[in-house]
Amino acid sequence: MAKTKGKSKKKKKSESVFLVCEETGDYNYTIRRKPGGEKLKLKKYCPRLRKHTLHVEKKK
Repeated sequence: MAKTKGKSKKKKKSESVFLVCEETGDYNYTIRRKPGGEKLKLKKYCPRLRKHTLHVEKKK
């Protein structure tokens, strides 16, 4: 049996992005997603305002 030695290099399949509240500008969430495509716009909970607001994607 042949054994392979060494480590295989993996391509970067995902990137870390922040979800930023549009009303306060706070960085409330960090997610990992595939690169490319449109920017995310999600309604998420903002702890400062204590309600759901629109959050947009922002890269590091």
